[in-house]
Amino acid sequence: MSRRRPSRASRPRETERSLVAWLAGQRGTGGLVGDDAAMLPPRADHVVTVDFQIAGVHFPPDLDPAILAKRLLAVNLSDLAAMGARPAHAFLALAAPASFGHRAFFRSLLREATRHGLTLAGGDLARAPSVCASLTLIGERWPRAQRWLRRSDARPGDRMFLGGTVGESALGLELVRRGARLAPRGVTLPRGLALPAELDRAARRAVRRHLLPRPQLELGAWLARQRRGAAIDVSDGVARDLHRLCEASGVGAVIEVDLLPGPASLAKLAAGLGCDPLELQLGGGEDYVLLFTLPPEHAPPPRLRCRHVGRIERRRTGLLLDRGGRTQPLPDLGWDHWS
Repeated sequence: MSRRRPSRASRPRETERSLVAWLAGQRGTGGLVGDDAAMLPPRADHVVTVDFQIAGVHFPPDLDPAILAKRLLAVNLSDLAAMGARPAHAFLALAAPASFGHRAFFRSLLREATRHGLTLAGGDLARAPSVCASLTLIGERWPRAQRWLRRSDARPGDRMFLGGTVGESALGLELVRRGARLAPRGVTLPRGLALPAELDRAARRAVRRHLLPRPQLELGAWLARQRRGAAIDVSDGVARDLHRLCEASGVGAVIEVDLLPGPASLAKLAAGLGCDPLELQLGGGEDYVLLFTLPPEHAPPPRLRCRHVGRIERRRTGLLLDRGGRTQPLPDLGWDHWS
């Protein structure tokens, strides 16, 4: 009996995960695809990462150019933090309308780059109907660093940590979708937003958290000085990025719901916006904190304000959510560009 080739309609839908997995197996990638940045052979003394910021996809089209520059740099620096790398050089590709505030953008970008010891070494400019910016960063080893951080270094028995709160950026995105805006003078909330007065400050903070993330370079540098442990930055949601880390390490994991860190106002603000706070924490994304593992005898210093959130298990355990001693499969939540 002959087999017919599946029709186009019957083929499984392409996802970001399936595309990256396919790409990693193709000739010409050199086995470098898979971490937050690529280690360049032969000595792997540097890592390189690249990321986009596209109007209408990653930020509102009317975002102030100075704020856009800070956001573009921050999301890329977060990838270097996840590798335990120190920023060294940057290359910018910027396409924007002629009316775009180019000089305000570059003044802001260079000011932030200098603060992080980063040099803008080159790039390209083009005219386009809307803004699309791509930044390539080259990172080097921090002093006393023992290794690069990898997604593949988690082991059963390790403890799992988050470098900060999660869910607040997703609330900020929801507010931006409803009309909130961030300008150099502060956050403007939509007039029709029916929130109690005590949540006004929390809403403004969430908008800033979403549009102006803070990369955890100090935490990445500390982790690079430890003998072992895996790391990834939470850009697409805790659930999705934990899946990536566990897949790379060949392990399972358990997240304890009661340990997930969030701002004190998270539940109230989420309720006011009609959102599920746990879904925001697990799948909201763009928190840009590090999700990492350490051997059980190690813990990050208190000054880094990290939170223990679970443990690494053997692969057969899968990915689980622990609610007061009762476990369930970790929900398939998080951002996928192809969804």
